[in-house]
Amino acid sequence: MGWWQVNADTLAGSRFVLSPLAETFACLKLLHTDTATHPGERAWLDARLPAYRGRLAADPVTALLVRCGLGREWIADFLTPTPYGDETFGTEVARVREAAPEEARAHLVRAVGGPLPAALADRDDLPERAAALLTAVWEEAVRPDWERRRRVLEADVVARTARLGQGGWAAALDGLRPGTRWLGGNRLQVNLHEYPPREISGAELVFVPVTPKAGWVSWEGSRRYAVVYPCSGALADAGAVVVPESLGALLGTARAGVLVRLDSPLSTSQLVAVTGQGLGSVGRHLRVLLDARLVERRRAGRSVLYSRTAAGEVLVTAQRQDLPGARELPDGPGERSGRTGGSATYRS
Repeated sequence: MGWWQVNADTLAGSRFVLSPLAETFACLKLLHTDTATHPGERAWLDARLPAYRGRLAADPVTALLVRCGLGREWIADFLTPTPYGDETFGTEVARVREAAPEEARAHLVRAVGGPLPAALADRDDLPERAAALLTAVWEEAVRPDWERRRRVLEADVVARTARLGQGGWAAALDGLRPGTRWLGGNRLQVNLHEYPPREISGAELVFVPVTPKAGWVSWEGSRRYAVVYPCSGALADAGAVVVPESLGALLGTARAGVLVRLDSPLSTSQLVAVTGQGLGSVGRHLRVLLDARLVERRRAGRSVLYSRTAAGEVLVTAQRQDLPGARELPDGPGERSGRTGGSATYRS
């Protein structure tokens, strides 16, 4: 297994950040594998794959670059510069474009696990080609819905930081992604591969959520390290939400549905999308639940996110014992239709 040695100061100074480029690269991986994890993602792929495949068919060199760069056990490092946080896509992708050609080729050799194909072996334009492809994926497949994606990512960060406050770093890290967990003894396992351990004490460590089911690690020299992980939460659930019958009788089915869907923090607009209820109805339900101290709210960036309180958690958990008589809630309009702009399209 691969693990990093992390001292207390590095862990104490670590933080969660959002990265438009990481989200774009995760989407590029999704387009490359054409493997959906839920119906909304399948709809997104069906809508985007023809243009993506057409672009690569017209540019065999870039197509070969993608196949080589996305290795089975190693991603070419220049494709995934370590995020800083609070950067635009343009600033981030510039680091891909500015990679030294000889370094890019060396990274591709490692990803391939052997010599490069002749078509790539002597090219100096590989960083530019990679940046151009990432920019196309951003402009055509990510940027149109970035605000919705950003809200989902912010909700995940709020949920992780709440878990951190309740259970410490071990609880916050153990569920990041398969293969990532706190081992004790200042050791953070980052994957299941048999790579030598790395000493990162004194470096900056960031955790970066993305909406597709993707994850990787990256570093910039010995100064900055990142763990990229798939975000979690109610929007990742492609199935119907089940409301215990007794909870529906107590609160009303619609209001209980709002409470049940708050397994992870969500904004009002997200609740509107996943419940199919109107903005006014969701707002009224949230006010009642706030007054009853079953939910709480906090700000994350430009969004206000709602989550269950300890009392709300106890109520939902207890009533879920009534699942044999549960009522299944319909998905929201975006989830049923699978539209590119629907909320289900980008859940993970």
